[in-house]
Amino acid sequence: MNTSLFSKRRGIALVCALCWVGSVFAEPVGFVKTVSGQAEVVTAGQSVVAQPGTPVHQGSLLRTAAGASMGVTLRDNTLMSFGPDTEVSVDEFLFQPAEGRVRLGTRMNKGTMNYVSGVIARLQPEAVSVTTPTGTIGIRGTQFLLKVDPQ
Repeated sequence: MNTSLFSKRRGIALVCALCWVGSVFAEPVGFVKTVSGQAEVVTAGQSVVAQPGTPVHQGSLLRTAAGASMGVTLRDNTLMSFGPDTEVSVDEFLFQPAEGRVRLGTRMNKGTMNYVSGVIARLQPEAVSVTTPTGTIGIRGTQFLLKVDPQ
């Protein structure tokens, strides 16, 4: 095997791994504010018990157990409160309002959520979406309640 080619491939793999690690440990997109009962935040396969101050990153999965609840505030002041047996992921979060670059995309697999719009929805309502197993909600108001039954 050509050692130069092997070295280039190894270098590319190292850069990809560093980019992945960098995205995992990038600046949080928000924080857990309240927790009652058992809840967790799973980021890059690592699960931590949710408690006030736990960071939430792009790609984090937020999960509450039966009888539990959790409140999260994102950097743009979006508020999300989750009821018992809920599972929501933060798939996209971009908040660079000075450059006009904002986006929030979440996926709710099951459970209940109370959503209160933050700055992203006020600047560009079409830049916010919540995807469920049966459809996508575009945000046009400031607050909504959502219930998704497990399939």
